Amino acid sequence: MRMYDIIYKKRQGHELSKEEIDFAIGGFVSGDVPDYQMSALAMAICFNGMSSRETFYLTDAMMRSGDVVDLSRFDGLCVDKHSTGGVGDKTTLIIAPIVACLGARVAKMSGRGLGFTGGTVDKLESLGSYRSSLSSEEFLSQVEKIGIAVTGQSGNLVPADKKLYALRDVTATVDSIPLIASSIMSKKLASGAHAIVLDVKCGSGAFMKNEADATLLAEAMIDIGKQFGRRVCALITDMSVPLGHFVGNSLEVYEAIQVLSGKGEARLTELCVALASNMISMVLGLSIDEATERVLDAISSGKALDKMREWICAQGGDVSLIDSPTALLGAKFKHEFRASKSGYISKIDAEGVGIASMLLGAGRAKKDDEIDHFAGIELRANLGDSVCENDVIAILYASSEELFDGAVSKLDEVIEISPAVPQKSELIKKIVF
Repeated sequence: MRMYDIIYKKRQGHELSKEEIDFAIGGFVSGDVPDYQMSALAMAICFNGMSSRETFYLTDAMMRSGDVVDLSRFDGLCVDKHSTGGVGDKTTLIIAPIVACLGARVAKMSGRGLGFTGGTVDKLESLGSYRSSLSSEEFLSQVEKIGIAVTGQSGNLVPADKKLYALRDVTATVDSIPLIASSIMSKKLASGAHAIVLDVKCGSGAFMKNEADATLLAEAMIDIGKQFGRRVCALITDMSVPLGHFVGNSLEVYEAIQVLSGKGEARLTELCVALASNMISMVLGLSIDEATERVLDAISSGKALDKMREWICAQGGDVSLIDSPTALLGAKFKHEFRASKSGYISKIDAEGVGIASMLLGAGRAKKDDEIDHFAGIELRANLGDSVCENDVIAILYASSEELFDGAVSKLDEVIEISPAVPQKSELIKKIVF
């Protein structure tokens, strides 16, 4: 078997066999297949797509390229959630303790962020000495004991995806649904969850800019999950505006605590309730109405916040910050961003707000950049709100006053005020099973 023949076959639009895909992925991971040949195959896939069967084979080969976590001891109760990314997306911090306190198990491996803000692990490390690296036995023991553990990804979890994504990122082959779907699902399947809820974003702050493309991606991932015998559903959700009021690492932890205290922003709370309800429904066999009722009770009763304390304590984080969360808003410098005129907030471009937060130090432009956990943006006005000239519509947080100018210029570009009330996008556009 030759890599040349595999590339040529896909370039001609033909379906690759399991053996051909295994050969390509295995050789790429071992170093026998060079980057330039894998780049050529990725480009051929971008142009010609992949069948459902090919995408399954690709996901399987990538999943088996490294460690696969065995969660069989948890009797089908392990459920995971994956978001395709966005601005202000701190849902894992909120739904994990909700789901765990209701009897499901959350054994989650999360990554660090590249771009607008940090990833889930970066956010959790805002809580003092939170341990984001656990041994396999520590990880499974904690899930068994308290129902939840969230760590950084294993170094040998789906190494094929790490290598292939790095290549796609620099060869203009990122935006291929089969490649995106296999990348996401290989990691979720290798992580061992029995059920998976996908939050597929669309809009200016998401990779998929429209609902149609987001639906195609969701359907591809659900199809993969079903072929592997997993229970999977997807929520198609809006990311044209940031999710919640806060964008940044410690700032988003603060907002997560607000939601679990029953004081969260309406759209963020709505999404977290929907995600948690679908997770609980799938693993506990409840109707969605009963699951929703239990989720709301977990928040209102304080059980979910108690579970968050237990989880953070178990991984060495500073639990006092959960009881006194304003300390998480402790940036050295703050700057008030004010309305330039009176009217209605007609646009808050999610991607632009994300870029502004990165300019303040909340995100990484390069993988090895350091992030400032306290940096970020607090939005004081929502889409559609009436504002008067000079009203404070955002607070910027940074470690240096010199960082404010670039972020303010970006916000001037991406926050618009108009005389007419704008039409708002529905948050949850559809649920796909």
